[in-house]
Amino acid sequence: MLQRTNLIWLLGVLLLVRVIAMVVVPFADTTEPRYAEIARLMMTTNDWITPWFEPGVPFWGKPPLSFWAQAISFKLFGINEFAGRLPALLAFLATAWMLWRLAVGVVNTQVAAASLVVYGGMVLTFVAAGTVMTDPYLSLGTTWAMVGFYLAPKENVWYWRYGFFIGLGIGLLAKGPLALVISGAPIAVWVLLQGKLMFYLRSMPWIRGTLLTLVITLPWYILAELKTPGFINYFIVGEHFMRFVDPGWMGDLYGHAHKEPKGMIWLHWLGGSAPWGPLALLLLLGHLFKTSWRQTLWQAVKQPVVIYVLLWALVTPVFFTPAGNVIWTYALPSMPAFALLMGWAMVKLNNGERWRQLGFTLVMWFMPAAALVFSVVIANNNDLMKTEKRIAEYVAQQPQNGGHSNWSRLYYLGSDLEFSARFYSHDKAKPVQLDQLDNLAIQKQGIFVAVPTDQWETTVAHFGTRLQPRIENMRFKLAFLQP
Repeated sequence: MLQRTNLIWLLGVLLLVRVIAMVVVPFADTTEPRYAEIARLMMTTNDWITPWFEPGVPFWGKPPLSFWAQAISFKLFGINEFAGRLPALLAFLATAWMLWRLAVGVVNTQVAAASLVVYGGMVLTFVAAGTVMTDPYLSLGTTWAMVGFYLAPKENVWYWRYGFFIGLGIGLLAKGPLALVISGAPIAVWVLLQGKLMFYLRSMPWIRGTLLTLVITLPWYILAELKTPGFINYFIVGEHFMRFVDPGWMGDLYGHAHKEPKGMIWLHWLGGSAPWGPLALLLLLGHLFKTSWRQTLWQAVKQPVVIYVLLWALVTPVFFTPAGNVIWTYALPSMPAFALLMGWAMVKLNNGERWRQLGFTLVMWFMPAAALVFSVVIANNNDLMKTEKRIAEYVAQQPQNGGHSNWSRLYYLGSDLEFSARFYSHDKAKPVQLDQLDNLAIQKQGIFVAVPTDQWETTVAHFGTRLQPRIENMRFKLAFLQP
C-alpha cells in the first residue's frame, strides 16, 4: 500500500472528495458565513483596505489577506460556496507543494508522498483545505518561511532565499504578529543548537529580505489605522495580548472569548490531527519499551533535519499551552511538520508486517470515506447544519409582490441575525421585533418571517391564520405573514 503510485492515487481521491464537499456543503454558522459575508461586502463596496463586519462596523479582528482572496474569487466565479472556499484550497495546495519539496530534498519521493497523504488526511487540514477562514493562509506563510529557510543554502533560488521573508509577510497579512513567533522561534532555537548563527547571518539576505517583508505588510497596516483609528490598539493589544493572557477577555467586539483550561491546545492538536495523531501516539507508546526502537528513535532525533522539523511541529502547541483562550484551528501551522515526521516514520515502519500495513491502509482511507459520506448526507439534507441557505433560497424562488425584492421581504424574529442569513440573502434579510411585523406586512403587501422554533406557538397565537407556515430548518420555521 505504501508504494508511491498507490499514495498518489489516494492523494487524488482526497482532493476530489474535498472539492465535492466544497460544492455541496453549505456555509454553516458562524465562522464560514461570517468571513464570507465580510469578503462579499469588500467586493460589493470595492473597499480593499477595511474589512467590514457589517455596513458601518469595521472588522479589526483579522488582517485582510483571506478577505482579499475570497472577494477576488467572488468577482471571478460568482457569490457561491465554491468560490468562497477556492482560495483556501489553493493555499492548501501551495502548502502541500512546499511540504513535498522539503521531503524530497531531505529524504525521498516515497516519504514525500506518504507525508502528503498524512497532511491531506487529518481532520483539521482536510477541513481547512476548503473552508472560509484565515488559518490556511497563516499556515501557508509559516510553511513557506520554514521550508525556505532550510532549503535556501541547499537550493540557491529566489523563492527559497526570499521565501522566509515572503512567508512572514503572508503570515502578517493573514493573522498578524503570531506568524513571527511561530516561524522565528523554532528557527532561532535550531540555529543556536546547530551552532550556525554566523553561517545564516552571512548566507541569508537579511536586509533586502526584511525590506521585502515590510513592503508586503506595512502599507496596509498604516492605511488601516489611518482609515479607522483604533485598529492597531485593538488588533495588537487586544487580539494578540489580552486574548492570550485573559481566558475570559471581554473586549472581543465580534464574538466571545473561547475560555478553555490551560494546555487545552494539546487536546485540540490531538483531535485536529486525527486519525494520524492518535495513531502516532499509540505507535510511540507501544515502541518506547523496545530497546532497539528507542535506539533507532534516538539516532533519528539527532539528525539536524529531524530536529528542525520537530521544533517546527512543537512550537505552536507549546506556545499556546499557557493560553486559556484557544480554538482547534490554532494548531494548524504545526501540521505540515507533523505530517513529514509521520510520513517518514510510516515508510520506515513498513517492514512487511501485514497487520501494520492493514492498519495504515485503514487510516489512510478514513478521511476520504468519512468526508464523502458526510457530503452525501448534507447534500440531501442541509437542515442538519446550522445554515439559513434553504430558507433564503425558498424565499428567492417565490413570486415577487408589490415591487419589493423577495430577500428584502425576509425577516428574522429577534434582535440578531445569523451570518448565514446575511450571506445567502446578500444582506437583504433583517432582524425584526414582534411589534414591528404588522406595519412591515402592510408596507410590503406581505412578508416572510423566520420564527425561532421555541417562539413559534406564541407567534401563531398572536397572528392566527394570517401567519401561514411554509418550511422549517433546525432553528427556524418560515411563514408568510399576510397584511
